[in-house]
Amino acid sequence: MLNIFSPYGVLRGFSKSVAAVLLTPVLAIAEPVTILALGDSLTQGYGLVAQQGFVPQMQRWLEDEGQEVALINGGVSGDTTRGGLARIGWSLTPEVDGLIIALGGNDLLRGIDPDLSRRNLAGILDVAGASAIPVLLVGIHVPNNYGAEYKQVFESIYPDLAAQYDTLLADNFLAGLYDNPNDGLASVVRFLQSDGLHPNAAGVTRIVDALGPMVEELILLSKQKRASSWTPAEKP
Repeated sequence: MLNIFSPYGVLRGFSKSVAAVLLTPVLAIAEPVTILALGDSLTQGYGLVAQQGFVPQMQRWLEDEGQEVALINGGVSGDTTRGGLARIGWSLTPEVDGLIIALGGNDLLRGIDPDLSRRNLAGILDVAGASAIPVLLVGIHVPNNYGAEYKQVFESIYPDLAAQYDTLLADNFLAGLYDNPNDGLASVVRFLQSDGLHPNAAGVTRIVDALGPMVEELILLSKQKRASSWTPAEKP
């Protein structure tokens, strides 16, 4: 007769099965996550040596904070929201757990209709939503010389879409460059390259310091989403 109370009985097998079920979501949270940073030259690291760009510096910052994460550099110099929409489908490979969207600066520089930029970003968010991955949407600051109306319309794109799609929101990619949000561009020249548009290595460091906590929130959401989507039918 089988003794169900023995170490080799039914209860032991049952307890091991329960432990596996309970532990698998925990392990899913603990595993490293993969984050895609979809952006333009600011994300790509224009004008900087490889390890000075946004993605490598953010990777090191997160590792220093104890995060186990792999960041994918999805930055393309000169890219617009239209370009981002064109490549998001094949950029969201199966291993991607979360998405940073940092596009719109080149739309602004080219004077693209804000309504078109809004539709393109919404299209990117639709694709991300279909993949059920968390998103950090990063906005931009529009200089006053574009006019008050254009500034208001363009800047409102990001909080509007963040609310509509329930994403994380960082108001301004370059916010870390400024000691005071109301300071003008002249106050941050020391953090820019000679073109006056792209941050130098020191500027990227400040950007990363400011955005890093938001990326940590994205990592947490990505882990939680992955754990919640696990089912006992899947192999851990």
